Amino acid sequence: MPQRVHPREHAPALVRPGVLRTSIKAEPLTCTIGAELFGVNLGDASRDDDLFAEVRELLLKYKVLFLRDQDITRTEHVALASRFGPLEDHPVAGSDPDHPGLVRIYKDLDSRPEHYENALHCDATWRECPPMGAVLRCVETPEVGGDTVWVNMAEAYRRLPEHIKTQIAGLRARHSIEATFGAVMPMEQRHQLKDRYPDPEHPVVRAHPETGEQILFVNAFTTHFVNFHTPDNVRFGQDHAPGANNLLNYLISQAAVPEYQVRWRWRRNSFAIWDNRSTQHYAVQDYWPAVRKMERAGIVGDRPF
Repeated sequence: MPQRVHPREHAPALVRPGVLRTSIKAEPLTCTIGAELFGVNLGDASRDDDLFAEVRELLLKYKVLFLRDQDITRTEHVALASRFGPLEDHPVAGSDPDHPGLVRIYKDLDSRPEHYENALHCDATWRECPPMGAVLRCVETPEVGGDTVWVNMAEAYRRLPEHIKTQIAGLRARHSIEATFGAVMPMEQRHQLKDRYPDPEHPVVRAHPETGEQILFVNAFTTHFVNFHTPDNVRFGQDHAPGANNLLNYLISQAAVPEYQVRWRWRRNSFAIWDNRSTQHYAVQDYWPAVRKMERAGIVGDRPF
C-alpha cells in the first residue's frame, strides 16, 4: 500500500529568512500562520533599527504577529507602523486628527450596523496599490467575543488543485469600493467615491514582492474577472455566466478553510501586525451590545504583480 504523504510534507519554506536576533521569542499559534511575540516592547521597536528589523523578518515568516500588554502611546504606534512605510488614510472611516494614518474603529451602541469587517477580506484592494500591512491595537474589548481571524492566502494558493492553478494563471479581476463601502451612499455620493477610486484591476494570483510566494488574491472586494471570456474558456454563454462567477466564488471561499487560519482573542493593549499582501482577515461581530474599540495604522503598499 503506498505511503500517504501529508499535504504539508515537502512544502516550500514559508519564507527565505535572514539571520534573526534571539531577543524576541516567537511562539507559533498554528501550523500555518501566526505567532505570538514575547520579550519585545513595540515602543522600543519603533526607535531601535535592529529590533524593528527582527520584527519585520518575523512578520515575513509568520504573516501575522500578536503581542499582549503593549502599553505604548499613539505616537509610538504610528512611529512603529511608519517604519514599514508611509501611512494611509481611509476615505470613509477617516483617521485620528492628531495622528494622521491612525484609523479609529470604534463599535458601540450608536454605531451604524455595518458589515464590512465581518467578511473575509484583504484591506483596501479597491486601491491601485493596496496596503502593505497594518498595525492594529485593541483599546477596549468585550469580555467575550470580538475575536479576529487571519488567513494565509499563500497556503490557500499552494493547496489548490493543479488544474485550478492552470485555469487561473494569468486571470485578472476588478475590486470595488463602490460596491462595498459605497453601496449605502446616495447615488451621487457613490459615483463621486468611484471617481476618486476607480475599480482597479489586480492579478488573481499575485507574487509577494519580498518572499516570492504566489498568493491567491481575490476577496470580498472582488467583483468579477476581466479577461475570462476567451475562446479557451467559453464555448457557450453559461461558461461565462454563471461559470466565471462560480469559479470566482470558489476561489474566494478558500479563505474560509480552517486549516489556513488563526484566531486571536483580544485584550486591552493587545496588538496585531499583519502582512496584507499575503493574508485576509475577518473581525467577528458577535459581541453586541458590548463595546469594541480598535485603532489601526495602515501602511501604503505596492502595485500587485
